[in-house]
Amino acid sequence: MRRLLGGLTARGRSFAAVGTVTIVCGLLVIPEPDLVRIGALLLALPVLSAFGAGRARYRLACVRTVSPARLPAGQSTAVTIRLTNASRLRTGLLLAEDTVPYALGSRPRFIFEGIGPGGSRAYTYQLRSDTRGRYTVGPLRVRVADSFGLVSITRAFTSSSALTVTPRIIPLARPPVGGYWLGDSEHGRRSIAASGEDDVAPRAYRTGDSLHRVHWRSTARYGELMVRREEQYWRNTASLFLDSRRVSYSSELFELAVSAAASIGVHLAGEGFEARFVTAEGEVPRQGTFRDTLLDTLAVLRPSRAVSLEAGVKALGTGDGQFIAVLGELPPAQARELAAARRGTTPAVALILAEEGRGTDAARVLAAAGWRVAVVPDEVRLAAAWQELYGGEPGGSGEFSAGVRAAGGPAQEAAHG
Repeated sequence: MRRLLGGLTARGRSFAAVGTVTIVCGLLVIPEPDLVRIGALLLALPVLSAFGAGRARYRLACVRTVSPARLPAGQSTAVTIRLTNASRLRTGLLLAEDTVPYALGSRPRFIFEGIGPGGSRAYTYQLRSDTRGRYTVGPLRVRVADSFGLVSITRAFTSSSALTVTPRIIPLARPPVGGYWLGDSEHGRRSIAASGEDDVAPRAYRTGDSLHRVHWRSTARYGELMVRREEQYWRNTASLFLDSRRVSYSSELFELAVSAAASIGVHLAGEGFEARFVTAEGEVPRQGTFRDTLLDTLAVLRPSRAVSLEAGVKALGTGDGQFIAVLGELPPAQARELAAARRGTTPAVALILAEEGRGTDAARVLAAAGWRVAVVPDEVRLAAAWQELYGGEPGGSGEFSAGVRAAGGPAQEAAHG
């Protein structure tokens, strides 16, 4: 009862005070039964209103729907609040306020008219964030008010919803010569076969294998139909590496690196790759699909205080398929350490995010080791750099030893000197 009476508004407390004084006057000062009756009525109104509002308060059900529950930064999501009255009494005016983190904007406030027994009301509002992260929306706070404005009782529901804001996704065009890394063109098949028989890991033909993958020399040697193992192997597997160390970036470039990794990962997933995600601290355990694991990880990723790339490079070296690295500035020694993770003729590309005129030393080291490299200073040139990386003929370890491909930048040098 004390808690219910604590919800009295200023008007409700005034009614209670006047009623009490009137009763005292009707009993002691001016003995008058009618005055006592009036005082009792004034006192009973807020008490009964508090009791009725209290009953409605504890019979409300709240369901919140966030759609979509995961979205890139800069986009909006719709949040729908549905209140259901599970009691036999009609509720009064409901003043609702949803709890929203500061990064998502101000707290939305809205009004539900009286809800009849078993009825429900819904309200939808929009949320938007330009900052990636995982946010908790809720709980909802509802003030139950009576029709006379005598009582206002606040209830905080316990349920909340999660909203994941991922890095902004930059659309990446499929490279003009897709066969080099996607393995879906005749050019791609020839480029793989050109590495020589020693690089081929043939296996017996299985029903459903493409005849384009038949390795005729191995077929003649073993007397049965053999196919190239590595074509499917390269085409469908990849390791996405992100240098997540604080020492490699400015804060602005770190966010660009996270966005670049997210964009590349979404692109790979859309192309049907079986990929894995590796940071400077090691491989990120898969939870669900690669796309979900990548985006959920990048949504909350913070710069690592690690100094060395040893853990990340070690994890990278255990993977299969091509390497795609998103890097910041790193000394030539660490670039050589990363380059050594590439085995044989495995395709490997690197995006180095660095300010104009920087990052070229590491780029030359990687290029000399057979990596395709682009130095990207800002977001505007990221998509162009990605297309440029896959726009030329695939080469071996010596093709790019003399230059660095700096997409869109003044430091661009000839790759085929």
